[in-house]
Amino acid sequence: MKFLITYVGLFSVLLFLTFPVLAQKQHPPFWKDIQQFKKQDQQNPPPKKATLFIGSSSFTKWTDVQDYFPKHKIINRGFGGSTLPDVIRYADDIIFPYHPKQIVIYCGDNDAASSETISADSILNRFKRLYQMIRSKLPRAEVTYISIKPSPSREKFFPVMDKANWEIKRFLEGERRADFVDIWHRMLDDYGQPRKELFGTDMLHMNKKGYAIWQKAIQPYLVK
Repeated sequence: MKFLITYVGLFSVLLFLTFPVLAQKQHPPFWKDIQQFKKQDQQNPPPKKATLFIGSSSFTKWTDVQDYFPKHKIINRGFGGSTLPDVIRYADDIIFPYHPKQIVIYCGDNDAASSETISADSILNRFKRLYQMIRSKLPRAEVTYISIKPSPSREKFFPVMDKANWEIKRFLEGERRADFVDIWHRMLDDYGQPRKELFGTDMLHMNKKGYAIWQKAIQPYLVK
């Protein structure tokens, strides 16, 4: 009996010590990133009727995006590594509270690279779900989708990426207050190969030359 009591007591102590770790593991991916955004919003309330950039690391790393579009109020809520389901999961945290007049989306890149079995149709359907969520709560907001970029390090996924771009473009052509920005072809050379000079050493993320191309491509679509 004494051994049993000691064992139960030891188990209780171990459970108490490991509980914080177990609780932490229950958070979905990117939970900490979202909490950091909320903290930023509390410390510096974001502007109203702004242009919201959401998506993956191409936006996360565009830390000086406001400098590229000085005539617009930009809120950047890109979080690196995210896929369309991740953006959908946190829509109530990083989209709707801001009531933006325009939402610029760059996401789908990581979706295509997440599995060799994912299809362009799957990426399209994920985008449609996000788009429909936005339309249901922000019916008058302009929605602008930036095409998946041709990163040299992800060349084996190009067929899926290219088709997903085409399918999303075709979908948005039938929607009001919606635009598709083609940066895919702008980042290819005359031979249809990705322009490596636009990327950093990892051949995945862009350098300033790459972002300069994005600036020229996106600028005409931003709502005044």
